[in-house]
Amino acid sequence: MNVWLLLGLLLVHEALEDVTGQHPPKSKSPKEPGENRIKPTNKKVKPKIPKIKDRDSADSPPKTQSIMVQMMEKGRFQKAAATLSLMAGQALELRCKGSKIGWSYPAYLDTFKDSRLSVRQNERYSQLTLLNSTAADTGEFSCWGQLCTGYVCSKDETKTGSTYIFFTEKGELFVPSPSYFDIVYLYPDRQAVVPCRVTVLSAKVTLHREFPAKEIPANGTDIVYDMKRGFVYLQPRSDHQGVVYCKAEAGGKSQISVKYQLLYAEVPSGPPSTTILASSNKVQSGDDISVLCTVLGEPDVEVEFRWIYPGQKDERPVTIQDTWRLIHRGLGHTTRISQSVMAVEDLETIDAGYYICTAQNLRGQTTVATTVEFS
Repeated sequence: MNVWLLLGLLLVHEALEDVTGQHPPKSKSPKEPGENRIKPTNKKVKPKIPKIKDRDSADSPPKTQSIMVQMMEKGRFQKAAATLSLMAGQALELRCKGSKIGWSYPAYLDTFKDSRLSVRQNERYSQLTLLNSTAADTGEFSCWGQLCTGYVCSKDETKTGSTYIFFTEKGELFVPSPSYFDIVYLYPDRQAVVPCRVTVLSAKVTLHREFPAKEIPANGTDIVYDMKRGFVYLQPRSDHQGVVYCKAEAGGKSQISVKYQLLYAEVPSGPPSTTILASSNKVQSGDDISVLCTVLGEPDVEVEFRWIYPGQKDERPVTIQDTWRLIHRGLGHTTRISQSVMAVEDLETIDAGYYICTAQNLRGQTTVATTVEFS
């Protein structure tokens, strides 16, 4: 009876396989040699939940928001592009959203306090207007929101806007220069720029040496061309000295820029290197003396002099003269020598004592002194 029962169960099992195509649960016992080792396709897989980035993470930098728009024809506004090309003579209107807005624009417009430019702050935006534009107005216009606490304001880096505008003028491929000849100082520890900028975005610009006459390649290693700055000397050397100029070509026309004298200046940066020397430190009544204060420094860094002298409280009449000039110190190195000379005539006893000179530049000041005594 048991045999017939087992045979019946086996037949039912095979019938179910034929109908459903499914197999009974696998036995956990080890597989025999030759068994089917193909994994079933209906394996359950635990779904992966995608990780959501924390938008407020302290590690992620704040997103910047462009706040600048340009006014178009018929009162329409559009987001200001990174670069714009406008015909000279056109009016320019830019707006930046915010109740407190700071602006920057080409220094040329600030230098001459140009009445064509106006900036007005409204309740919700600031408005910059430039009338009767010229090629000389070519440059970067930018704005930023201001975060203010009382009278102290700082720049809001998350709310800024900028655009570089080429004002194209007939017959002017280069942004006009205030002079026909300019000096560019080459320092070994900083970049130097030959500022020949163009007014036409598509212009091809090359750099040339006057003597010996040849083109200077902008190879991307020593020299690069930046349309917003000019030709940039990345690591100036003494052999870069000389007179250079730029040449621009656009629309079948070409133009030569002003000339630039490149001077190499290997002078330490910092407070003035100052010395003082009196024509005589031992004097007699009735003598005349002069006291010389000298500074050797960077060619383009101005120096201011101040004096303290024995007869100052008694309003002793003295003569002070300040001068400066450029000198070459071998191997093509150029230095600025600045001097201040104090002259005192017909000496009296009140003129004896310390003569103190203070020289000051943008990086600090240096004070030196010498004594004058009656013998």
